[in-house]
Amino acid sequence: MERTFVMVKPDGVQRALVGEVIRRFEAKGFTLVGLKMVQVSRELAEKHYDVHRERPFFGSLVNFIISAPVVAMVWEGKGVIAAARKIIGATNPLNAEPGTIRGDYGVDIGRNLIHGSDAPETAAQEVSLWFGDELANWEPTIKPWLYE
Repeated sequence: MERTFVMVKPDGVQRALVGEVIRRFEAKGFTLVGLKMVQVSRELAEKHYDVHRERPFFGSLVNFIISAPVVAMVWEGKGVIAAARKIIGATNPLNAEPGTIRGDYGVDIGRNLIHGSDAPETAAQEVSLWFGDELANWEPTIKPWLYE
């Protein structure tokens, strides 16, 4: 099964949307294998956003992610990376489809509530960075009802 990293950013935590995010992923049938609330250090934030280091918005990304707690998660399931991207919606909430998290709750690109890995390589890197070996390995009893 594929795994992906999902993070409810400070604005999503402050707006009490963590439960809604979890509900949507659970309702889709994905398995939660990692979950923690974190006050992100500057070092972790800079590592997470390293791909943007040379961009002019790097500093504001880092400052925002360390401004309040985030909820970091790892979800598992068939096609979970692509499905998570659809559940989350377009980066700019003004372009996000209704029914997506950003489409339903987002109002500004700088406060778009949630992060999700965009590719298998990114997911592996982010899961390792945020969770190391802290993941639960379990099999939900519903699995045979989801997959052949």
